Amino acid sequence: MDALEQLKAEVTECTRCALSQKRTNVVFGEGSPNAKIMCIGEGPGYYEDQMGRPFVGKSGELLDKILGVCGFNRTEHVYIANIVKCRPPENRDPLPEERTTCLPYLLKQIEIIQPTILVLLGATALKGLIDPSAKITQVRGTWLIWNGYKVMPTFHPSALLRNEQLKRPAWEDFKKVVTKYRELVNSNHFSAHC
Repeated sequence: MDALEQLKAEVTECTRCALSQKRTNVVFGEGSPNAKIMCIGEGPGYYEDQMGRPFVGKSGELLDKILGVCGFNRTEHVYIANIVKCRPPENRDPLPEERTTCLPYLLKQIEIIQPTILVLLGATALKGLIDPSAKITQVRGTWLIWNGYKVMPTFHPSALLRNEQLKRPAWEDFKKVVTKYRELVNSNHFSAHC
């Protein structure tokens, strides 16, 4: 069993916080274990909890569309995970103690996968991984360095669904990800749109 599968088995049995009591499924993560891009969201919603897969509802459809336009997909280029692995009740934001309890699992995923670029989807991912006081509206679109990784914070796809005006800035952020991917990973990466 490889390291990622071992970690998944451990996470599937986790009961370290109250979120584990109401979950249908643990949502460990999905994508290529050799991905050079890792997208990190906040936590599973209803559909994710039902299916045990990250980003499968409307937000996931939009994320897949954005990635596709960038020339990326889940099977080859991207690994998708969340700050917490179990659905918070009513899709509320994960509480600080829930984030803290689950964070070691995400850190281990990052360590195993060794992506070149981290894309933080929304405020919860930014606060949970980088800085609890950071504001997504202030730092989105700006490259950050965290533990040697290039990090691009941007809006969560659900925010884009709620507010059309955020789509343009988010697209600008993803264009920067494509540029950085060409610079650091594959100079011949093809995207028809950027």
